[in-house]
Amino acid sequence: MKVKVIGAGSIGNHLAHAARVLGWDVLVCDIDAGALDRMRESIYPQRYGEFDNAIELCVTDDAPRGGFDLICVGTPPDVHMEAALRALKEEPRALQIEKPLSTPSLDGLSELVAAVESSGVRAYVGYDHVVGASTRRVCELVASDAIGHIQAIDVEFREHWGGILTAHPWLDGPWDTYLGHWRRGGGASGEHSHAINLWQHLAHVAGRGRVSELSAMMEYASLRGGEFDRLCYLQLRTEGGLVGSVVQDVITQPARKRATIQGEFGTITWICNYASDTDMVEVRFSTGELECHEIHHRRPDDFILELEHIAANLEEREESPLSLVRGAQTMLVIAGAHESQARGSSVRLDYDSGYSHAALSYVTGAGSPGVISESTT
Repeated sequence: MKVKVIGAGSIGNHLAHAARVLGWDVLVCDIDAGALDRMRESIYPQRYGEFDNAIELCVTDDAPRGGFDLICVGTPPDVHMEAALRALKEEPRALQIEKPLSTPSLDGLSELVAAVESSGVRAYVGYDHVVGASTRRVCELVASDAIGHIQAIDVEFREHWGGILTAHPWLDGPWDTYLGHWRRGGGASGEHSHAINLWQHLAHVAGRGRVSELSAMMEYASLRGGEFDRLCYLQLRTEGGLVGSVVQDVITQPARKRATIQGEFGTITWICNYASDTDMVEVRFSTGELECHEIHHRRPDDFILELEHIAANLEEREESPLSLVRGAQTMLVIAGAHESQARGSSVRLDYDSGYSHAALSYVTGAGSPGVISESTT
């Protein structure tokens, strides 16, 4: 595989390293020559021991165009649409776009989905948790009816963004990037949207359809010019009548990431980072029996498995859980969450109306926006 990675930030380093582990040819480009220097001199060697000189680095304007099997878009979400459409013109076999796929405005999303469908390029969104080893174990248990008919799903990704900023030491704080601006794709709803995406994936595996209705309760805060949601609480209902919840925040220390799947015969609990380099899948049956599955992994493994999955899916006909359409469905939920909070109403999703705000309709009367307060987070 020949890979171009657009963006030399944290995600770009992860994807470049993963591709090199798989023995692929890698070129990384960035509009900022300083970001390329930082990748070579600090980020990559600090994470992986030393810089891999087989990785070609170049400023975006000087980067070759065309001839790549996979192009990865690792830019901030507010430029994803522009970068992805430009990458499509290079006619790669596959296009990978980091999450969240777009901003909550959904501007350009329908255009991108249509462009990908007409191009024949396979496109993916970087929600790597759904193809991780521990999540795959959960899905095997759900699909095998280990706990019977699924009655409820609850997912939470609660993590103070101090850990994210530690991985981006060149930033002064969340206000210094899209992270501290929900309209640019940041805040709890965007940055931790792995939880929404995982909930949707588990509902799909359980055969209960797409999210059809949601209601949100969110707390917004402002900090040094940034405006973001600190807390994002969602209640979801699917086309198949499954009801559950998602919680995402940027304040919880220590981090807590887990999913609970309640079935008629027991409960499956997925615990991310249960211990150092270990996820846990617990199955508690109504009989009192307990099964524990420990799955060992390191952070770099998440990206290696993601790229392995993409390479394998290119040879298959079935839809990937990382598909562009699945990522676009997650964006509809994020956009609906902000609309639900602003209007004080539940929101219905109409997938026939495309990936824009035309797909959102309101169940009850208008309310008032969430309170904007100063934050020390």
